[in-house]
Amino acid sequence: MSKFTNFTSLLTLIAISLCIVSCKKEASNTTGWNYNDPANGGFEVYPFVEQETGPGLVFIEGGRFTMGQTEFDVMKDWRAEPRTVTVNSFYMDECEISNLNYREYLFWLEKVFVANDLKTVYDNAVPDENVWRNKLGMMENEVEYYFRYPAYNDYPVVGVSWLQAVNYAAWRTDRVNEKILVDKGFVNWNTEPSPEGYFNTDAYLTYETYEAESDKRLQYITTGEFRNVKMEDGILLPKYRLPTEAEWEYAAYGLIGNTQNERVLERKVYPWNGQYARTDEKKYYGDFVGSVRRGRGDYAGVAGHLNDAAITTAPVKSYWPNDYGLYNMAGNVAEWVMDVYRQMSHDDVSELNPFRGNFYEEKQKLEDGSIAERDSIGRVPMVPVSAFKNDRRRNYRQADNRNYLDGDWASLYDQEKWSTNDSTRISTDEMYRKDMTNNGTYSLVGDHARVYKGGSWKDIYYWAAPASRRYLDEDEATDYIGFRCAMARLGSPTKK
Repeated sequence: MSKFTNFTSLLTLIAISLCIVSCKKEASNTTGWNYNDPANGGFEVYPFVEQETGPGLVFIEGGRFTMGQTEFDVMKDWRAEPRTVTVNSFYMDECEISNLNYREYLFWLEKVFVANDLKTVYDNAVPDENVWRNKLGMMENEVEYYFRYPAYNDYPVVGVSWLQAVNYAAWRTDRVNEKILVDKGFVNWNTEPSPEGYFNTDAYLTYETYEAESDKRLQYITTGEFRNVKMEDGILLPKYRLPTEAEWEYAAYGLIGNTQNERVLERKVYPWNGQYARTDEKKYYGDFVGSVRRGRGDYAGVAGHLNDAAITTAPVKSYWPNDYGLYNMAGNVAEWVMDVYRQMSHDDVSELNPFRGNFYEEKQKLEDGSIAERDSIGRVPMVPVSAFKNDRRRNYRQADNRNYLDGDWASLYDQEKWSTNDSTRISTDEMYRKDMTNNGTYSLVGDHARVYKGGSWKDIYYWAAPASRRYLDEDEATDYIGFRCAMARLGSPTKK
């Protein structure tokens, strides 16, 4: 840790101490008792201004927009019908996750798991470099060098499945929160993390004895005993995750540059104004604004002035950012989002923060009410929330919200409740058949089909419109799908 970091941490601790002392006179407006006062129990209210912006993120101020088709539906799919919805403010990565970003993740996994004979964890995270292979095309350079060679450090990672992207986001959450606590002096930096002992945000918040050997933790005002930082302190950041489909689409349009007094003056087809794929800036007039395929067989244009200066992908900070400051929200690589795919989701999902894919869980508790211990790789065991049903809540309902009858009183946790004789109560697998027994029909749609958004270097500009939506099974990967992360904005939807 640098001298500057140590000095900053010292100033932070001094500021916290001074603030706790100065806050002693602040009283509850409902009981009149003072906060942060050891004389009456020492109920603590930690000083808080607003949520910090996590590394790599850009603030996206939320609002309403028309989600769905903005141009003629040439595919005749009717799966993106326009609908007005509202999205909360949130944060989103400025750029797609790059090869360098992802190799940092693999380096950590190798250090923690491979060194401790748990190589499977590492192997499951490695991108599939064979996605570049083409039976009748020469793509061996990409297969052998794209992910590892330093010339591609800043290019978007591909060959990553939805499941791998979700795991990356979880890892990133822990590493960012660990650094926050280390920099502020609340935990000791673990230079040799192990499968049983690496920092995990959920475990840290759950177990009061976590990092008990450290003498740098926060203290209780009344007893002086050291304690973990709590969620109520506002020091730890919310989880990094994939954006929802609605968040991704909203952020891609960047409509803040097209509004006046709550009027959207020009509804965009792409993340930029106009109906074309070229910039109208005089200095760069006619240049392409994203890496896409211009037409059949044309991935780059003519030598001497390549139309987008990229035959496949381009560096993650290429071209012009949209009005939110986000790069490559059209072209380069398509991107995974959180949602489970259903053709008619736009008709079904909520008007506020639309999303399909909820799955509710609680931390597993033992009979004495204590939290179950972490497993061999540091995860807190989880069980469906239905296992903790409170019989006194007669309006309690189980819902996984992945199936087409989202939020129905009868959940699909119990498959026996569903009967093929009742057309209103058929399971997902029955509605979207996965075998060839029904007159040879077969569906790719299911609870594991995930939405991906935006166009890529391999697509024509029809798919570059943010409203376009496609899907792929969550454990599959391609040479044209990458991802970026998002984070919830807590509290005020506007920044101070």
